[in-house]
Amino acid sequence: MEQQELKDSMIIDVRELHEWEFYHLEEAKLIPMQQIPHRMGELPDDRDIYLVCAHGVRSYRVAEYLLANGFDRVINVDGGMAAVAMLRGFQYD
Repeated sequence: MEQQELKDSMIIDVRELHEWEFYHLEEAKLIPMQQIPHRMGELPDDRDIYLVCAHGVRSYRVAEYLLANGFDRVINVDGGMAAVAMLRGFQYD
């Protein structure tokens, strides 16, 4: 993926605050999974939204929820932060 593609998108981390504080992507915005229904107004409908959690399970569920609620540019990050950490050379959990 090219840098420009990420610049034109939004990364939403759906983990809890303590997980975020342990490790997160600087470009990401924290919206814990349980807050998504109340904060959908913060999400763009004209850009790709990448969803990330620890391993990809919660973000998958959030992706399904957003797709069912009219968002069509939603991408789940398979493997979550564990996969990101592995790509960056360390163990997440």
